[in-house]
Amino acid sequence: MAVSEIEASKDLKKDILKLLKPLGGFSNFIKKGDVVLVKPNFNTADPFPASTDKDFLKVIIESLNEHDAGKIIIGESSTFYRKTSKEMKRLNIPELEKYYKNLEILCFEDTKWSKKEIPEGKYLKKIFLPQILEEVDKLILLPCLKTHRYADFTGSIKLSMGFTRQRDRLKFHTHKLQEKIAELNRVINPDLIIMDARKCFINGGPDIGEIAQPNLLLASTQRRDIDLRGIEIIQGFKGNSLAKVRAEELPQIKNFK
Repeated sequence: MAVSEIEASKDLKKDILKLLKPLGGFSNFIKKGDVVLVKPNFNTADPFPASTDKDFLKVIIESLNEHDAGKIIIGESSTFYRKTSKEMKRLNIPELEKYYKNLEILCFEDTKWSKKEIPEGKYLKKIFLPQILEEVDKLILLPCLKTHRYADFTGSIKLSMGFTRQRDRLKFHTHKLQEKIAELNRVINPDLIIMDARKCFINGGPDIGEIAQPNLLLASTQRRDIDLRGIEIIQGFKGNSLAKVRAEELPQIKNFK
């Protein structure tokens, strides 16, 4: 099954376990003692679906602990004109370290960087990524579902922009943004993607926009597949900004390998 999908209930923890069951459950991805890097969306501190819902993030942390994960790292870098630590503090994310002793909140701009060459990169030849990506056992992406003013759509593929240095992001936006995003993903290899689509933006975004409520949760190991499904969900709502878009032809999808 390329994408697992369920309707959300009031019990989010049970929902997540049910969602992952067709993919083999958390135990198919997490082994005892694994160091796990979880990448949410805290590009800004605007409320969900602009940023990751805190309760959703807590359920993921608790589920990982129940499946014997070792250290859990919540890593992010906000948009280039905001300080990540301040954005996460506005959302009360650092306080989670008080409740989960194996949890570390990491702002990528405060860590070391590693230079990566982009295989067959046409628009993006090299990039600096957080060194922590090379040190963890597993990587889990937690994208929100939303439209994007500049990139048309943001899901799991676009989420990887948060791994780049803030000062490099202006170059992304000056030319061929979506193509560069697709090529960036060639050097990022998540083990699991869990998309919170209980709410989504159907136009505007990524920080503010018109909100719809699909009330869905999605999971996959394939970024392209889960993003295609996400676009389809948005296109199901009247007034969406992707109505005339062929999902497979979006540059971030078309150039993704």
